[in-house]
Amino acid sequence: MDSLRSLLEDDEVRSISRRYLISNGFDGTLTCIGVVVGAYLSGVSDGITVFMIGIGAGVGLGTSGVWSVWEIERAEKQAEQLRIERSMLTDLDGTMVEQRRRSARAINAVASGIGPLIGIILPLLPFLAHDVLFSLLEATLVSIGIGVTVLFGFGAYLGSISKQNWIVAGIRMGLAGIVVAVLNLFVPSWSDLSGESSGTSLRAGRRRRQPFSPRDPA
Repeated sequence: MDSLRSLLEDDEVRSISRRYLISNGFDGTLTCIGVVVGAYLSGVSDGITVFMIGIGAGVGLGTSGVWSVWEIERAEKQAEQLRIERSMLTDLDGTMVEQRRRSARAINAVASGIGPLIGIILPLLPFLAHDVLFSLLEATLVSIGIGVTVLFGFGAYLGSISKQNWIVAGIRMGLAGIVVAVLNLFVPSWSDLSGESSGTSLRAGRRRRQPFSPRDPA
């Protein structure tokens, strides 16, 4: 426990973990906004279905966050350890230095996996109240609002630790959520694509059913 506490107080470990958490949380939130808007425009009529689709995306992004950061940090920490070993002419395997680096890698990976889960689960919560508190449109709008608020929180936090104007930093991050929601309005929905496909098939069928007209005799 003392070792974990000392790692969490380490500026480098905290900085790297914070970077992964916010970066992946940003990705997760924007992904969730895209999912809920796309689901509504595609005609999904059940809030639980939207929620489960979003959770599936969260599982994928969370797993990706943990797995990728574990492998990235593993390679980076190993390369750094090799440089130290060459300069010190000693083997650090099994030492406190090597164990501390492994523990730091685990903290970084966990932070990376938590980020997208925060960004996805929070905006999905209104869909659990579909047909109880919200219509599907209202749940979608509330979800977008929560997503933008989460993004604002990420930006405000980054602004506060970097001594910037936290309100401006929060607005810059939150604006990305609005942009994603608006861009999804211009993406053809599944119903539009299936309707166009059905219309094309119907026209082709009509052409095939046209009676054969023999040529007039010369």
